[in-house]
Amino acid sequence: MELEKQVSDGIMAAMKAKDDVRRDTLRNVKKLIIEAKTAGPNMDTLPDEAVIKIINKLDKQGADSAAVFREQGRDDLYAYEMAQVAVLKEFLPEQLEDDALEKEVAAIIAETGAAGMKDMGKVMGAASKKLAGRADGKAISEIVKKLLC
Repeated sequence: MELEKQVSDGIMAAMKAKDDVRRDTLRNVKKLIIEAKTAGPNMDTLPDEAVIKIINKLDKQGADSAAVFREQGRDDLYAYEMAQVAVLKEFLPEQLEDDALEKEVAAIIAETGAAGMKDMGKVMGAASKKLAGRADGKAISEIVKKLLC
């Protein structure tokens, strides 16, 4: 099933279950999906890759906000943000472990024929595309640097 449809179905299920956190989180995702569809060429549904980018962005923002709330001693807001992050993670592909990520990046380096740090941009472009949603950009960058040095 398309990810966009899963989000819409999740909103309906959350409304029936009176799960406010889930409903609000998925409504926010849906709002960004609609904005993305209206900003670009006319399309009925947004491709799953684009929806994953939206969810990934919200996931990262939520985790960052939660960290700030924790530092400020706002445990109520921290708990709410983490509950939203948990909902978002259900819609993201499983994250790669460090070993698996390193193998994927090594394969991409071999495919691109990268020889050193001067080729980092080429490797990062290919890796970001291939590993979208399955690995954090910062983690990919660290591994690329490690393998190209």
